[in-house]
Amino acid sequence: MSIISHYINGTIVNPTNARSQTVLNPATGAEVAQVALADQPLVDQAVAAANAAWPVWSETAPLRRARVMFKFKELLDQNQEKIAALITREHGKIFSDAMGEVTRGIEVVEFACGLPQLLKTQYSDNIGGGIDHWNIRQSLGVTVGITPFNFPFMVPMWMAPLAIACGNSFILKPSERDPSASLLIADLLQQAGLPDGVFNVVQGDKVAVDALLAHPDVAAISFVGSTPIAQYIHSEASRLGKRVQALGGAKNHLVVMPDANLDQAVDALMGAAYGSAGERCMAISVAVAVGEIADALVAKLKPRVRALKVGDGMTAQVEMGPVISAAHKAKIESMIASGVAQGAQLVVDGRGLQVTGHEQGFFIGGSLFDHVHEGMQIHREEIFGPVLCVVRVPDFSAALDLINRHEFGNGVSLFTADGNTAREFSRRVQVGMVGINVPIPVPMAWHSFGGWKRSLFGDMHAYGEEGIRFYTRYKSVMQRWPDSIVKGAEFTMPVAK
Repeated sequence: MSIISHYINGTIVNPTNARSQTVLNPATGAEVAQVALADQPLVDQAVAAANAAWPVWSETAPLRRARVMFKFKELLDQNQEKIAALITREHGKIFSDAMGEVTRGIEVVEFACGLPQLLKTQYSDNIGGGIDHWNIRQSLGVTVGITPFNFPFMVPMWMAPLAIACGNSFILKPSERDPSASLLIADLLQQAGLPDGVFNVVQGDKVAVDALLAHPDVAAISFVGSTPIAQYIHSEASRLGKRVQALGGAKNHLVVMPDANLDQAVDALMGAAYGSAGERCMAISVAVAVGEIADALVAKLKPRVRALKVGDGMTAQVEMGPVISAAHKAKIESMIASGVAQGAQLVVDGRGLQVTGHEQGFFIGGSLFDHVHEGMQIHREEIFGPVLCVVRVPDFSAALDLINRHEFGNGVSLFTADGNTAREFSRRVQVGMVGINVPIPVPMAWHSFGGWKRSLFGDMHAYGEEGIRFYTRYKSVMQRWPDSIVKGAEFTMPVAK
C-alpha cells in the first residue's frame, strides 16, 4: 500500500514517526493508500525550509514570479483529467464535477499570472516641501493554507498561487482524507520552475495544525472548513499575532418567489442541493418557498429527487457519488432522523440506498423535507449532505427575515421575475455572496469569495483583490532629497505648502 507523504524543500520527505491514517475510496470503501501524519519536528522542518526560501523569492521580480504561474497554468491544463481522477477516487464526487473543480482552480492561477499589474500601487508627486509620497505592497513571509476535503484542488488554488505570486513562501496542510492532489500540485509547481522551499506540503491532522498555528515564523494562515474549527484557528492565530482568514460553515437558502420560473428553480435546486452529494460550502440546503408556490415546488422536486442517479463517480450518467466517509454518512442519517423526530415531513428518504457492486461504498440517496421550521436542527445546523429542506413563508419580508436571523451568512439565492424584488433582496440580505436566478453564486477569480457572520472569521475574503491584500503588507513611503530640505528643525506637524 502506497504512503502519501510530505513535500519539503523540493523533495518527498519520509515520515519521521509511525503516525498515519488510511485513505479510502468512498465509492468502494476500500483502502487506496496510507497518509503520513506530521509531528512537531516535521512541521519545524517545513517552516524552516519555507523561511529560508522566502527572502530570495520575495526579491524576485514580480514578472519572473508570474512566469512561473504561467508555466504552472500550462501544466495544469495538460493534467486536468489526472487531477480530476484523483479527486473522484479519494473524495467521491462525479468526474465531471471534479473537472469543474479543476477548472475553477485554474482560473485563480490565471488571475495570479496578472500579479505584476495588480501589485502596482499609487504615487503622489510633490505633496509639499519637495516630498514625494507613494505606497508599496510587500510579502509577509511564510504563509499557510489549511484546506478541506470537499475541494482538494480548488481551495488550495484559492491560496497558494496568490501567496506565491505576491512573493511569499507557502505551506499547504491538505485534508488527510484526500491528500493525493497536494503532491501533484507540488510536482507541477516544481516543473514550472518554482524554487525549492517556496511551496511545501505537510500532511497531517490537528497535531500539524496546532504546530503551524504556534510556530513563530508563520506569518499568516488561511483556512476553509467548519465554523467551530474556523473560530478556533482565528482565535489562536490572532492571539499569536498572525494574520488570519478562516472561512467557516454555511446554511445557504434559495428563495423561490411566486413569480419565479418554476422549472428553472427546480433545476437549480437539484444541482445546488445534490451536486457533489451536498458536500459544498455553497450547496443550497434550504428552499424558501414564498406563498402559493410551495405545493407546486415540492410536487416537482419529489420525483426528481427520487430519480437521482447515484453511483461511482467514474461511471457515466451518474449524477451523485458517495459521501466522504462512513462516519459522515451516519451523521447525515442522524440529521434526517432528527428532522423526522422534530416534526418535519420527510417527502423523500435517501437512507438505506444500496449501489449494486459497491455495497461497501458510502452511498446515501437524496432526501427532501417539507414543512421545516426555523427551530429545527435540520434548519439550524449545516448537514453537508444531500438533504434539501423546504421552509414555507407567507411573503418576501418573511423570507428575508428568516435568512437574516440565521447565524450563517455564506451564500444565498433568489429566483424571481421581478427586478425590484431582486434589487431589494441583494441590498438587504445579510449574506456575503448573493445569486439572482443563479443557484451557486461562487465569485469568479478576479472577485473575492467569503461569507458574513459566522461563515467568516477575519477581515478579508479569499482570492481576488482581497486575496492580494491578505498576502501583502501595505507600506507608505515619503521621500525628500537634500537640495529641497528646509534649513533648521521643524516643530510643527508638516502640511502641504
